[in-house]
Amino acid sequence: MKSPFSHITAAFVLCIVAIVGYGMWYATISTKSAAVASLQNQIDTKTETVNRIAATRATLADVASDEATVQSYFVPEAGVVSFIDSLETHGKALGASMNVLSVSTSGTVAQPTLAFTLTAKGTFDAVMRTVGSIEYSPYDLSITALTIVQDDKNSWHADLKLSVGSVPATRAATSTLKVSSVTAIIPSSPAYAYF
Repeated sequence: MKSPFSHITAAFVLCIVAIVGYGMWYATISTKSAAVASLQNQIDTKTETVNRIAATRATLADVASDEATVQSYFVPEAGVVSFIDSLETHGKALGASMNVLSVSTSGTVAQPTLAFTLTAKGTFDAVMRTVGSIEYSPYDLSITALTIVQDDKNSWHADLKLSVGSVPATRAATSTLKVSSVTAIIPSSPAYAYF
């Protein structure tokens, strides 16, 4: 028969082995838990980054659409001829003949403008409707000078100077410019001013 001391010693050794085993197992589990928590943190960070990228792409798509809308209010340097054609077409549709006398560039590099000098001829009603359609056209445009003169009993002509917002051809698809309000400045003319 074994002595009680050997039973206590064996129980004590077994207890020490169990505690050491538990401590080693706990340390291993804690290390693995920390590694798993670190991986979960990285996964969460990557998921947030992916969500932000998706949201940014959606926002950029909306901004590109808005930018295209804003750009439509400006006449690109490469689109001057089509703008002149549209002015002449609107004039003819309203019964006035339009002639563009000159086109020049002005403004700054950031906000270039095109300066137009034109003449509209026809009946008073046709000339005024043409001037109104130009003034309220969907462009960043202002009439800087307007003179209306009666040529004959039923024949009138209007001399206009326009300032139209523009974008350089190289930035036409990539820049966003501020749209200013449409204004008309009409100086009094010694010949005839109607207003």
